[in-house]
Amino acid sequence: MTEPTPTPEAQKSALAARAAQLGFTGLGVSGVQLSADEQHLLQWLEAGLHGQMHYMQRHGTLRSRPAELLPGAVRVISVRMDYWPQAARPAAAVLADPTAGYLSRYALGRDYHKVMRKALAQLAREFAERIGPFGYRVCVDSAPVLEKALARNAGLGWIGKHTNLIAREAGSWFFLGEILTDLPLPLDAPASAHCGSCTACISACPTEAILAPYRLDARRCISYLTIELEGVIPLELRAAIGNRIYGCDDCQLVCPWNKFARAAAHADFQVRHGLDAPRLLELFAWSAAQFDARMRGSAIYRIGYERWSRNIAVALGNAPPDPAVIAALELRRAAASPLLREHIDWALARQRARRA
Repeated sequence: MTEPTPTPEAQKSALAARAAQLGFTGLGVSGVQLSADEQHLLQWLEAGLHGQMHYMQRHGTLRSRPAELLPGAVRVISVRMDYWPQAARPAAAVLADPTAGYLSRYALGRDYHKVMRKALAQLAREFAERIGPFGYRVCVDSAPVLEKALARNAGLGWIGKHTNLIAREAGSWFFLGEILTDLPLPLDAPASAHCGSCTACISACPTEAILAPYRLDARRCISYLTIELEGVIPLELRAAIGNRIYGCDDCQLVCPWNKFARAAAHADFQVRHGLDAPRLLELFAWSAAQFDARMRGSAIYRIGYERWSRNIAVALGNAPPDPAVIAALELRRAAASPLLREHIDWALARQRARRA
């Protein structure tokens, strides 16, 4: 006698239970309709607020239409995985130390793309073994999807005024991933918003990149400037970058909901190579080979040695006047690429002017 086919409700319950075993701290299911979010995206792109992220323009409405990524898709399974590195040196202390480099807390451990994708692929594969073959596609920043809108619709949290997803029970220090599927699983209720009148994130942005609630100018965002931007960092924004050499967490650090943030349970998200409070001069002295050896396996690796050095040069220009800083900048200048040399020259001029 064959076992009866599990109901969609039972399938979803089993999926959520296995997801929790694999390290996911939230799972929800949404439909594939994102028409209102699509209009918001198109208006944002038309205003040019995406900067040099030309891939967003190329993808166009594909990002808001999951069924075009996976023909036949009727549901999106969204998952959450916490990454807050509780054992790391306090973020505020690092930001207050101009001789240290601040890196976004999500990047202190191993590359989350690999960790999340492996776990999500295992979840989907095991589920197919349990219920039989079904159509699916696993996404962890690997396909153009509006992951925050989908996660909101799946009940995992609401999109805050800083445009990050916030969960009442977990703050915003988590990664998101998706499984697009043709399984008609039961839908979750969308999350309601709970920012209220709070504008702490808007006030905290060092470069005033949050133009208004839910409207971010990526061209001014420090995460964009230090990660996505391949060329010259605008002169007028360099001083405001301070000692942030990879990403920026200021809008999340001030969010009241992050008092509920959960520490990362996955060992791969723990701090590597002392990146929670590295010394700028030590990082700037790394050779390309050292960068390659230490950053391989990290999300930081994709920006490459040149942009990494560019970012540190800006931070050194913002550091207190110091002969050792000037010497380090001069040492790297001769062999620097035109891009790096431009930022070194700015840093040298700033150091010398402040010494004078």
